[in-house]
Amino acid sequence: MTTARIILKKGKEQSVRRYHPWIFSGAIADVKDAPGEGDIVEVYASDGTFLAMGHWSPGSIAVRILSFEKREPGQEFFREKLNQALRYRREAGVAGSDDTNVWRLVHGEGDGMPGLIIDIYGQVAVIQAHTAGFWKVRKMIAGLVPEITGGLVTSVYDKSEGTLPFMAKLDHVNGYIAGEDAGSGTIVKENGFRFRVDWDKGQKTGFFIDQRDNRNLLRQYSHGRKVLNMFGYSGGFSVYAMTNATEVHTVDSSSSAISLADENVSLNFDNDPRHKSFTEDAFSFMARMKNDYSLIILDPPAFAKHQSALDRALQGYRRLNAVALSKIKPGGILFTFSCSQVVSRDDFRRSVFVAAANTGRKVRIMHQTGQPPDHPVNIYHPESEYLKGLVLYVE
Repeated sequence: MTTARIILKKGKEQSVRRYHPWIFSGAIADVKDAPGEGDIVEVYASDGTFLAMGHWSPGSIAVRILSFEKREPGQEFFREKLNQALRYRREAGVAGSDDTNVWRLVHGEGDGMPGLIIDIYGQVAVIQAHTAGFWKVRKMIAGLVPEITGGLVTSVYDKSEGTLPFMAKLDHVNGYIAGEDAGSGTIVKENGFRFRVDWDKGQKTGFFIDQRDNRNLLRQYSHGRKVLNMFGYSGGFSVYAMTNATEVHTVDSSSSAISLADENVSLNFDNDPRHKSFTEDAFSFMARMKNDYSLIILDPPAFAKHQSALDRALQGYRRLNAVALSKIKPGGILFTFSCSQVVSRDDFRRSVFVAAANTGRKVRIMHQTGQPPDHPVNIYHPESEYLKGLVLYVE
């Protein structure tokens, strides 16, 4: 089968030479041999010089680069990529820990595999293909994961139904594609705490692994404080705060999320009366809450998934943080986050700055946080830095 060739416009090869893994449709001068969505294509400069190989897509991001070398991206290619990803996580101290068996094995562009996510939950790996290209090779990838993990992973669940491009019309159905059916969830360990994860019905792949380090940081500041965990989902921050807080309140608009948060607190602290949960809209709850919380966590879902929603998202962050900053007790600590990729670190910090200025309170930055090492940021792809956080001390 002939591999399609993508010819770039003159001067448009510079970003590829700087190892950026995306090629936008506007940079393309010609497409030879009409590739189908998800096909492997070769990319050439206007003078005919080979540049890269990647997956083709008819959208704005036309090529997601897999290799800057001319080599066949087959089984051996992906075995090497997966081994590199695992080796990095072992070096970073994430994989192989006795007290943590939930971590990310593949983080898209951060691991040179744009369009692929693989999360590990004990003996189960959960795969999400975000492109037709990785959807086509998902079973190959699933067969390699138990091999490269030395049998640590015994089953692979494919949860790509909600992440594949709509226009691809792939009619995907979630389910196990390697190993035995391990059910729809399990109890995992993170820094010694236990959490129930449901990769079938839960958000993302089932758990927000990317907040691991920030949850751990919370323990340094929750001692003796009354804690409010907004957008609490499965109660991750709440469980960590329960270590030493006087009270912990979890708020989420989803009743199923609150039930899971209650279960996770009970898994670690039985029926400890210090924890209470509320199924309520965040802004409604904050509008009526008293000024008695000395630590507040704001970890909302992405306010902007596309550039067109950026202005509205920044307004949302300003509004949310202004309420929290105005109502937190003097000497209080605010953990505030944005997981919107299109919101830059500077944009987010500016929104929180405006919110603080509008309250007139004295605010200090204690920490600026981001993603844990198993969610690496490709230095040539700043767009992969999606999680931004600030820990603020409020007079």
